[in-house]
Parts: sequence; C-alpha cells; structure tokens
Amino acid sequence: MSAANPGIAVDVAGLARRFGPRWVLKRLDLAVPAGESLLITGPNGSGKTTLLRCLATALKPHEGQIRLDGDDLWRARDRFRGSIAFVSHATRLYEDLSARDNLVVWARLGGLPVDADSLLRRVSLPVDRRDPVRTFSAGMRRRLALAVALLKTPRLMLLDEPFTALDPEGRALVGAVLDDLRSRHATIVLTSHHPEEAAPYCTAAAHLDDGRIAWRGTPAEAVAKATP
Repeated sequence: MSAANPGIAVDVAGLARRFGPRWVLKRLDLAVPAGESLLITGPNGSGKTTLLRCLATALKPHEGQIRLDGDDLWRARDRFRGSIAFVSHATRLYEDLSARDNLVVWARLGGLPVDADSLLRRVSLPVDRRDPVRTFSAGMRRRLALAVALLKTPRLMLLDEPFTALDPEGRALVGAVLDDLRSRHATIVLTSHHPEEAAPYCTAAAHLDDGRIAWRGTPAEAVAKATP
C-alpha cells in the first residue's frame, strides 16, 4: 500500500440490521473519509460489532446502504473483500494447526503471497513454534488473528476491541501496527470500551448508542466523556 493506493472512503446511509424482531442498527448514518482512523465507543448491545460485520460483508443490511469509494459495498463485495481486513472477537483460527500453518492456509484461501516469518515477527510470535493454536493463550490468539488480517495489506482495517486480552507489550504492538497502517494511508475503524488506549492511534471518534450515532468528535473528547 502507498499514497497511490489510499484507504477506502466509507459512507453509511440509513443502515438498519435486525436479529429476529430486534433492530440492532436503526437507520444509522456514518461517513469515514479515506485515510481516517475512527474510534467507535458505546455500551454493550449498542451495535458496534454488528456495524463492523456489515462493513466487512459478514452481514447483509436489511435496510440502507454502505458505499465504499462511491460503490455499493454489497453489490461489489467480491471486489472489495480483498482490500478489507476484519479482526473480530471470533479469531477464526484453525485450532489444530500451528501459527505458521494458519498463515499459509489463509494465504492460499485468499490467493495471497505470504512471508510467514515476517508476519510472526511483526506480532511478536515465535517463528519456530510448531504446537497447535489450541494451546495458545487468548493474547497469543489475538496476535495471530492480527497477523492473518495483515496478509491482505488492507485498505480498510476493521478491529473489534483490538486491545482485549493483551498484556502491555501486546497493546503496544497493536498500537505500532495501527501507526504503520495510518502511515500507509489505510482507513481504520475500531471499537473500544477503553478509548484512552485507542485514542492515540485515531483521528476521529463516534459514539454509538441504541443502534444510532449519538455524537461525533475527537478521540480526546471520547476519552473525556468516558472518564468518571
């Protein structure tokens, strides 16, 4: 990725998504300029993860539209999926494979080149470890899931609570990855219950409440509003 291949502009209009009779997103409107790093806060059940899953094409909206660089995301999803990476709570790792083999398999599934050693070093996982992922700690799984996402060199990076289950070294590592993505002009949308951790790596903030954007502002404002 370079300045000639910038991040993706996101435009969400009237987005609505339900699970059964309950509407989780309620005609939500949101714009994220290309290259911006947006921090989304909000209580449990406010729709943060559902919004990210819609942006990742993991869920189809029931109403409204998501446009990326002016094109309808759902209609052009096959074209955009190679540029979108999503790090969610569900790490989607192959439990019986090693970290290296997980990277190789995901690269083959996506038709992507892979330098497994470089990616493992980037997330501070040992390159020579061969035991299966099912033996990994929660923090190690999060690191590997991040490495899998970076296989794509994404133009749009989506992260759901990326600092969860990580020790101070792991949180600093995520911060370094976010800084690198920003230097490459990627567009980033991340959620966090701890805005003080995410704010240094973001350029804007929005608060989601009951399926709608309650306010938009700066990361510093998000931290201030979250401070008792």
